[in-house]
Amino acid sequence: MVSVFARFAPRLQEAIVARLGWASLRPVQEQAGEALLSGNNAVILAPTAGGKTEASMFPTLSGMVTDQPDGVGALYIAPIKALLNNQAERLGLYTEMVGLRRQVWHGDTPENERRHFLKEPAELLMTTPESLEVMLVSQRVDAALLFGDLRVIVIDEIHALAGSDRGAHLISVLERIARLSRHDVQRVGLSATVGNPEAILGWLQGTSKREGQIVDPPKQPARRQLLVIHRPNLQSLVRDAADLSRGCKSLFFCQARSAAEAVAEKMRRAGTTVFVHHSAVSKEERLLAEERFHQGADTCIVCTSTLELGIDVGDLDRVLQSDAPDTVGSFLQRMGRTGRREGQAANTTFFCETADSVLQVIALIELAKAGWVESIDINNRCWPVLIHQLLAMALSADGVPVEAAWGHLSQVPDFRGIDRAEFDRLVEWMIEDKSLVLASGRLVLGPTAERRFGRRNFMELFAVFSSPVNYTVQTVSGHVLGTLSQDFVDQLAEGVSCFLLAGRPWAILRVEHDDRRIQVEPAPRGKQPTWGGFLPQFLGQTLCQKIRDVLASDESFAYLSPQAAEVLSEQREKHAAIVSEDFDGIVQIGNEIHWWTFAGGRNNSTLRYMLRALGGDWTITADNLLLTVRGADLTIAHFRQVLSMLKTREAWEDTELWKSVAASLPAYRLSKFQPLMPDWVEQEVVADYLLNRQAAEKLCQSL
Repeated sequence: MVSVFARFAPRLQEAIVARLGWASLRPVQEQAGEALLSGNNAVILAPTAGGKTEASMFPTLSGMVTDQPDGVGALYIAPIKALLNNQAERLGLYTEMVGLRRQVWHGDTPENERRHFLKEPAELLMTTPESLEVMLVSQRVDAALLFGDLRVIVIDEIHALAGSDRGAHLISVLERIARLSRHDVQRVGLSATVGNPEAILGWLQGTSKREGQIVDPPKQPARRQLLVIHRPNLQSLVRDAADLSRGCKSLFFCQARSAAEAVAEKMRRAGTTVFVHHSAVSKEERLLAEERFHQGADTCIVCTSTLELGIDVGDLDRVLQSDAPDTVGSFLQRMGRTGRREGQAANTTFFCETADSVLQVIALIELAKAGWVESIDINNRCWPVLIHQLLAMALSADGVPVEAAWGHLSQVPDFRGIDRAEFDRLVEWMIEDKSLVLASGRLVLGPTAERRFGRRNFMELFAVFSSPVNYTVQTVSGHVLGTLSQDFVDQLAEGVSCFLLAGRPWAILRVEHDDRRIQVEPAPRGKQPTWGGFLPQFLGQTLCQKIRDVLASDESFAYLSPQAAEVLSEQREKHAAIVSEDFDGIVQIGNEIHWWTFAGGRNNSTLRYMLRALGGDWTITADNLLLTVRGADLTIAHFRQVLSMLKTREAWEDTELWKSVAASLPAYRLSKFQPLMPDWVEQEVVADYLLNRQAAEKLCQSL
């Protein structure tokens, strides 16, 4: 059988040996090469630093060397600019060594580079979903000429996009681009962690007629070193983290930007060389952190999920984690940053402030040990992006005929659950609302959308998410530190207020509202900034059920520190009655009823609104593990009576009941396009985020 390497173009073979010094390909590269050279679409799975980039790019480059494209031959798409920048040097080397070129195009790309690219397109274009949208609607970009010979699309970290509004946006844009190419464009997704790769492959394929293939070679057993430490306060937690990271290169993951700032400041005070890396820190500060991290041997980057994706920060000794990530996938992705060197074990040390986080970490670890990872739900009724794409198509090429719009949108996987009658009803409403105007048979941008997204604000239309109103923070010398949201800035006073940013405290010298600029100087102490976000954070049902299993068992876990083991013992004793086999999860405490479902946030939220609709004047709160019900005349008997109604199909199929539930939902702003939605669409969008009707019904019927 001919090897994959032997099927590469001779120029690429020579470069791999002479320039890279490779003697062989990894298993994932062999299998991916077979799939891609055979013309299949593919989802390629491998751990972080497992060789996925080369697995996709070598066959792609081989094809372009053999038959050089006219214009862009391949697209490499990443969910964030930082990943593009990080991969630019590597992919630049690979293209250069076979006589091809690559171009990075995103919001920070200099104008002269863009002009040169449009004049002489590189064979490989590296970009983001939003930048692709800009190219399609820009009058100075001849998209048909640029993408007429496009052959391959590679999407890195595809699990970060699939099942989200940005993923729906990307697939819609790719379908529009695929129509410009004379080829059935080959589609390739790269991922380290995903529980349902077949569904992701089906979503990725879209209208492509190629065969699809999952590339998932057997994983070699790897050593893992895990430690869970419990400390009751941040000060002692950070002191231990500083001791553990001394003399090492480490990443310290936090669940929020505010937590990252607090941890960084305290670690710096403990004498650790610390950098901060999150989306509100300036690009210059993030690049400095990455550069210094490459060079240093005693350095810690305190970060959020910005370093969870495949950004290469070089050899890493330790991964530290404040409290617990929300998913097994995030845990594995973060731990996969370590263990790359020969003889080194992949490792994570968890620093937990609360008993809840200790239990959550144990559940995450045990699920990972069992080989379980979350699946990604693909939403086929993605209304916000459907509206977004209608507006984008109306803005480009002097509008779009209704039939042409439907012809495209009905083929996008994320919109296939929306039928033609619903689409027509939406278009009619948007015309009535003047978001769209029907002129000479074509939909064009109307005055309502024009005021919100057009003219000077038209760049807002190219992204699915709103750009927050931020103020740039800079020192007296002009060094940019990052940004603060307007909500936080409104609380600050010149000459009085201090805050933390990039892990250091700053004092306000001047706030320039016209320029949205804040001038600062170093300060001894800082107030913690907040970065908004009021949506509930839901844990999944499987993770919550595992927490129950951990509480119900008597198993000991070798990775727990003595303090964490003591916390587990206390929690098991505290919850012994609740998790016993003969207990149905319902208990009355005073004038409250606690229903321990361990069902996860969305399921419990669904049960909350259903109970409120059926139970009358009850006050109900819900978290990931239980519901708390209060009422003046509340009794266990009455509660169980209402609960028995939830066990029937009639309650879940009662249209009027569901209308009242939807009408009672809070007006969460899940999309910047909500102001352009009719009420019936907005209710569905909010309900789909907060509620999980099918799973909650199944849960009730199993009681």
